[in-house]
Amino acid sequence: MNFLFVHQNMPGQYRELIQWLAQAGGHRIYFLTQRQNAPQLPGVETRVYRPHHRPEEKAYGLSRIWEEASGNGFGAVNAAQQIETREGFRPDLIIGHVGWGELSFFKQLWPDVPIIGYFEYYYNMTGGMVGFDPAEKISAHAPYLNHARNIVPLANIETVDLGHCPTHWQRDRFPESFHRKLYVCHDGIRTDQLLPDPDVSLRLGRLARPVTREDEIITYVARNLEKTRGFHTMMRALPRILAERPHARVVIVGGNEVSYGKQSDHPGGLRGEMAAELQDRVDWDRVHFVGKVPYSDFKKLVQISRCHIYLTMPFVLSWSLLEAMSMQATIVASDVAPVREAVTHGKTGLLVDFFDPDALAAQVVEVLAHPQDHAHLGPAARAHVVENYDFLTRCLPEHLAQINALVPEGKRIG
Repeated sequence: MNFLFVHQNMPGQYRELIQWLAQAGGHRIYFLTQRQNAPQLPGVETRVYRPHHRPEEKAYGLSRIWEEASGNGFGAVNAAQQIETREGFRPDLIIGHVGWGELSFFKQLWPDVPIIGYFEYYYNMTGGMVGFDPAEKISAHAPYLNHARNIVPLANIETVDLGHCPTHWQRDRFPESFHRKLYVCHDGIRTDQLLPDPDVSLRLGRLARPVTREDEIITYVARNLEKTRGFHTMMRALPRILAERPHARVVIVGGNEVSYGKQSDHPGGLRGEMAAELQDRVDWDRVHFVGKVPYSDFKKLVQISRCHIYLTMPFVLSWSLLEAMSMQATIVASDVAPVREAVTHGKTGLLVDFFDPDALAAQVVEVLAHPQDHAHLGPAARAHVVENYDFLTRCLPEHLAQINALVPEGKRIG
């Protein structure tokens, strides 16, 4: 089969699926992306496209999102047309993310080619990030700006033949009128590759020896250290955690930028803001900021961890949570709806109030002080992820079934 994947930041959510298709053989696979340094995957032809248009800095706020999305969409479809003309490639199926508008015009180019679109998030004034934190003031224009962001999925639900959501919580963010076209299935976690390792060790910068499972390591992982992912709450829990666990070390993974939400006014970002707030209340010698790390080091950190903290506002669930569960981490997470879809308190992890650093600290201390009382959580978490989120046995068969339903019998994947 001829596949065309479209995602501005290759491989995006298609990391596992595209590699499986390439390794299976028998397919021609092209990937359109804006990412200049996109990974070179065996069996995948990567082509970089440029947006046809970008809005000016002072573009009108209510139309800016669509202006940018249409520029992405027209740039992507122009690049696809050039691929067909110059390389003779015409897809049997298009798979891509609708969020940046890249799929918007493909039906105008190839009306008979089916499209599966990834619907990640629909912006509402309740139930999500907006309005969740009472300390954050909501602009009077927020309802209008929020709805303006939804112009892209609203246009694309008619563009695609089928939509895909990774979780039920994300599906339920969209209007009910969307649901007839949306199937729910996670992108997939390679639980066969994400296993606990009692013999793991890893060097941490300033320490003379590697850390192992014998050390009392607490981990926190986010793409960036920001309020959406509860970095401020985690930091405010550190004074009590470190005071009550004098041998514990905290390893913090994440960049100092902002992926979602508002940026800190502090010149050092939110990390600098929290350091200024906490000052000498924290034993900084036992706090390790390691930035963004290679995936192999992320795995080792989670395997070493005695307690893994995952915090988020009501937003898209991070792969890192499910990956940590697959490695049998003892999870302490925020008690919000998207997390509750994956974690059951007392069975597969422990849930605390997102806004309560003292409750977070108390729960982490309890895990470290009485590991025997929480020894069941890691194995149960892994069993849950294997059953519900495993790529090879659970998610891949569902994705292939949805793909096969859209293509002629002779093109279907056996």
